Amino acid sequence: MMISRRNFLAVAGAAAAAAALTACGGSSSSTSTASSAASSAASAGSEAAGKITKVALTCDTGTIDDESFNQACWTAVSGYMGDDCQYYIPEADASDEDRETMIRQAVNDGAEVIVCVGYLYGASLAWAAEQYPDVKFIAIDVTQGDIGTDAIPANCYCITFKEEQAGYLAGYAITKDGKNKLGFLGGMAVPAVIRYGYGFVQGADAAAQELGQNVEINYFYGGQFYGDANITSRMEGWYSNGTQVVFACGGIYTSAVEAALKNNGYVIGVDVDQNYIGANGVADGTYAYNPFITSAMKGLSAAVETALTDIEGGEWSEIAATNGNFGLEDGDYIGLPTDDDSWNFESFTKDEYEAVKAKIASGEITVDNSSDDATKPTVSEFTTVTYIQ
Repeated sequence: MMISRRNFLAVAGAAAAAAALTACGGSSSSTSTASSAASSAASAGSEAAGKITKVALTCDTGTIDDESFNQACWTAVSGYMGDDCQYYIPEADASDEDRETMIRQAVNDGAEVIVCVGYLYGASLAWAAEQYPDVKFIAIDVTQGDIGTDAIPANCYCITFKEEQAGYLAGYAITKDGKNKLGFLGGMAVPAVIRYGYGFVQGADAAAQELGQNVEINYFYGGQFYGDANITSRMEGWYSNGTQVVFACGGIYTSAVEAALKNNGYVIGVDVDQNYIGANGVADGTYAYNPFITSAMKGLSAAVETALTDIEGGEWSEIAATNGNFGLEDGDYIGLPTDDDSWNFESFTKDEYEAVKAKIASGEITVDNSSDDATKPTVSEFTTVTYIQ
């Protein structure tokens, strides 16, 4: 069943995410130059009403099978389009020019809709929107400020989320569940990751105040969206020194998981319900236990599918040149997984979760949405945050 913008649903399941990786082809960054014929073909297709003929997904960093951000978006594109889609992954340390090259290649390959994943696409979208005025761009985690133009381009729809709310829910839940030595491991200090982290700190602090108990949080950005030996070593240090749970944002989560399993520790997943990673690890004997307690999720797959449905439904004019910023005030766009298999808390209940979630949705609880790394969230005397440079 297709999802309309007015009936935005929760994140697509992890099983679908895994299956979608084989649905369409992929490509690394290419240096081909777009021809006017290719551009004209894409333009003609985008102007026609009805079925979209081809969609491209371009990533700003990482891999397509990151079991998180990129994969969730690709799940939506490949699930919606079948064989009529393509993804493009940049080399490490990609530049704006590299991202422009991927967009150019996507147009060359016939894409009439291009889903650009990640805020680093801002400057490249300013160029692409003008270069290809009849191609429709869906920009995930990109704002007008990232693009740098006076207004969002007429052929671009920006989708952002209130990650601070998801982070808050995760921090609140894990603290109410009895954990008081926490960690936050962010891939890079980009706006969405910062909001996740700051929300996590606020939620943990709120629960600490309610409980009248002290909470300690280690806070660190690894500077990359993948795990490696250095990050794993740092995480091992955290766990061996008493950290019980680490909220790991981005592909860097692999280091947190590896370190947790060596120290009987736990992790909180991000973007999608990552419980299946732990469950699969236990099933195949890789993991001695499932280290995932919960995941702070946002509706990436549903957002992309909704936008594609709007385009085919003739509603592009309603979303073009706008920024859909989705949070609990608007529906179930943010949250923790509540399936029994993914609910791995010891004492925190679903009723307690629904209660705090409703307070955020109603505005009774307001979560600071700052994404300025230099401005740390305010906490009470119950919470100590150690920001590690």
